[in-house]
Amino acid sequence: MPRPRASQEATPAKHSAPSPARRASISNDYLGAERATQEYAAIASHYAGRHAERSGVPYIVHIDEGLLVLRAIQASDRARRAFCLHPLVQADDDLAASYPGLGRLTSDPLVLALALEYRHIANATLSTRHIDDPADIPLGPLTDVHDMLRADKVQNYKDFLRYHHGTHPRSAALETYFRRWLARLDIDDRELARLVRAIEHPGIAEGSQDDITAG
Repeated sequence: MPRPRASQEATPAKHSAPSPARRASISNDYLGAERATQEYAAIASHYAGRHAERSGVPYIVHIDEGLLVLRAIQASDRARRAFCLHPLVQADDDLAASYPGLGRLTSDPLVLALALEYRHIANATLSTRHIDDPADIPLGPLTDVHDMLRADKVQNYKDFLRYHHGTHPRSAALETYFRRWLARLDIDDRELARLVRAIEHPGIAEGSQDDITAG
């Protein structure tokens, strides 16, 4: 089961968005070890020159910021490396394209297993699935995958609040979707604030929760 998180506090407020270049540079200062891995090189090559249409943010920023969340929750090295690979195997088309070269993405079969289990769990509850109760979301048995899901949902929810909340055609449904996932992963508002701070101010939020003022 997911690790317990902190008690409820206020949801982090929306902020004006820094430029994509600035966001990437903040991450780069703290991700030297992660960026030196075979897995990061694979996703960096895949994402080179690509960005989200609505926000203009480079896709690689999702990986960088997710890695900062994984650091803040003290996730394993394998979870961090597998997180780098998940976009290469999650969608059917991406898995088909990556399949011939799967053996070149990582030298660790357990990292590949985590990325594929992440695909299985994440794809079982996409935003198009109606969820009445967070308990309806299956998580599987692997703590490393739970941590990868935490990184993905926190980073995506942060960007949803910044770029899409109230303007996206499915804004209300997406808000519910993210809130159900966060609840299932035991991320309450105080922990969410801490992890958003870990992204926006790397290094500050890597200590204990008691060292961080939510908001």
